[in-house]
Amino acid sequence: MCQVDEDYHDQLERVEVPSVSKKCVKCKEGTAAVVIRAGDTYCRVCFKEYFIHKFRAMLGKNRVIFPGEKVLLAVSGGPSSCSMLSQVQEGLSQNAHKKLRFSPGIVYIDEGGAVGQSVEERQRTATELQAVFRTTGFPFHMVPLEQVLHLPSSVVLMAPSASERPASAYKAAVDHFIQSDSTSCSTTQEQGETSLSVVQESHTRSLQQLIGSATTLTAREDLLNTLRQHLLVHTARTEGYCKLMLGDNCTRLAVKLLTSISLGRGAQLAQDTGFSDSRYGDIILVRPMRDYSAKEIAYYNRLFSVPSVFTPSLDTKTTEKASIQRLTESFVTKLQADFPSTVSTIYRTSEKLQTACKSSTAEHCDRCLLCMCNLDTAVENASAFKATLISEQLSQTKSPGASTAESQRQTPAPVQPESVAPSGQCCSSGGGEDCGKAWSGGGCCSSARASETSHLKSLLCYSCQLTIKDMSSVERLPQYILSEAQRRHRRSQMREEISEFLLDGDDGDEGD
Repeated sequence: MCQVDEDYHDQLERVEVPSVSKKCVKCKEGTAAVVIRAGDTYCRVCFKEYFIHKFRAMLGKNRVIFPGEKVLLAVSGGPSSCSMLSQVQEGLSQNAHKKLRFSPGIVYIDEGGAVGQSVEERQRTATELQAVFRTTGFPFHMVPLEQVLHLPSSVVLMAPSASERPASAYKAAVDHFIQSDSTSCSTTQEQGETSLSVVQESHTRSLQQLIGSATTLTAREDLLNTLRQHLLVHTARTEGYCKLMLGDNCTRLAVKLLTSISLGRGAQLAQDTGFSDSRYGDIILVRPMRDYSAKEIAYYNRLFSVPSVFTPSLDTKTTEKASIQRLTESFVTKLQADFPSTVSTIYRTSEKLQTACKSSTAEHCDRCLLCMCNLDTAVENASAFKATLISEQLSQTKSPGASTAESQRQTPAPVQPESVAPSGQCCSSGGGEDCGKAWSGGGCCSSARASETSHLKSLLCYSCQLTIKDMSSVERLPQYILSEAQRRHRRSQMREEISEFLLDGDDGDEGD
């Protein structure tokens, strides 16, 4: 037991905490300006060199972007994407040690209509970002999210990609680029800008109804992310870019990995979190900021005055349990505060993931209609997915005894000429609305809507099926998605009709 008069002569050991009063771990001379991790203290000059080298090393190690290619930078105005823009600008400057050899452009997707911003607020944000983009000298495009409602169906089709180049082709391309006496990409590229166009109020209202049709915030965020990615890919294709550079950092990817597992996207983790993503064929998505933590980016932007513009999102000012994405982010950030190796451990796990089959060999008919990843629903009967489907079907099916007892309790009523929809009314409407199908013998519109939903779900992966399930109506989806779903359904019906005339392994033509 503890005694009041007990004396303690031994000194308690104190854990040594890194501080900025220490010397830099790299140059051993300058005073430390930042403390990234325990024992990693850098002065201002060494921290900048470390930050720049990590960006160049990520691009040089993967060798996905070849010299002379046009690369579109997706900048949202946040710290990570603006830091990525600063690194590209630094790599193309005259005093750069090893210059970048691609031609960059900038795209900004204005999501103000989806989050309920006013026209004045959206214009103010666009003006601030225009000032940032003009200082870089790169061509930029400012696209409102409302344009996603009028995209062509080719967005959800995998375009043919260029033939894969061997590893030796990269060095040959670099030598050819140097011998051609090419100047910096920032001076040879065509300067141009596309300001934010005026959006009609009806289009904004349609977008808000589309996002609002999702009953949960989790589904709304997932749907918004899908629509944003479709618009980014379409912009890259129409403007002649072959690479799309995203600003996802290490912290964001760690949260995304756990969120994707929670949402049933385990089969798509390698494409959602990897450095390169070739699910669209001709447009390759790259993530050069995936080796940076959010803390490193915040320090760099603060020390070297990298401008950023705050843009609200769907989960701004929401509680921790508002959505799965928000809850996972809160869990990871709080765990990272007590255990600094949390994010890096999750991130290193994502580096080891690979897809089971190459995306270039899968046809677009075997791909999800929304996320464009390989379908994960073609599994064996003895699987967790099939068990989930059976449980869902059993929960929606009434027992025969219950249905018989319910029919006996009902009062007999005179039989109408059309018992399903009397007076030609739609069974799903409580008023006098007429779907026009009850009298024609084609069935009620509610049954047609249910069949349309089932046809759409058969073209989606498991995670996207959950998103569609949380939507009150699939009719509010953009027309390019619905038309492509109908085309694929007609094609599958045609294949079933002529299946006995096809040879084994014959996939048919890609067109209708």
